[in-house]
Amino acid sequence: MIYLEIFLAFLIPGILGYGGGPSSIPLVEREVVGTYEWMTTAEFAEVLALGNALPGPILTKMGAYIGYEAGGVLGSIVAISASVLPSLLLMIFLAAILYKLKGTNKFKTLTLLIRPVIAILLGVIVVDFLFNSFDVSGTFHTVFLIIVSFLLLQVVKLHPAVVIVIGLIYGGLFIR
Repeated sequence: MIYLEIFLAFLIPGILGYGGGPSSIPLVEREVVGTYEWMTTAEFAEVLALGNALPGPILTKMGAYIGYEAGGVLGSIVAISASVLPSLLLMIFLAAILYKLKGTNKFKTLTLLIRPVIAILLGVIVVDFLFNSFDVSGTFHTVFLIIVSFLLLQVVKLHPAVVIVIGLIYGGLFIR
């Protein structure tokens, strides 16, 4: 019975938590603290703080910890599965629709309309990162890394992952 409760406690936030972690957190708290009483509000706050300190989606991290506390390793697996199941099913459903539309005029039109939007969103991110880099790292380091990265990618033809590692090493050594 505990595994069904864990499943429902994380399935409901997975379905209703539109917008990711910030919208899911109150839903998880209601289930974990209010409905099933697996922990107190103070304990939940500590789990939330721990989850925020780690990289990745908050719902799966909280699910892993709370599921483990309530039902051991299997409880952890059930909680993580329940938290990602709604998104997974929706992605499969949408992929099936897109696969059926592939090759049609509607799909081609959709693709043509989406490309500029994606390009603009990526451009906004690049500009934000660029200005943030000038503020945090300084003009010299930012311009130097842009020029060196461009040369390594276009002239030397290094793999982008290698260029990223070189940039990380440079940042670790010279940017404080």
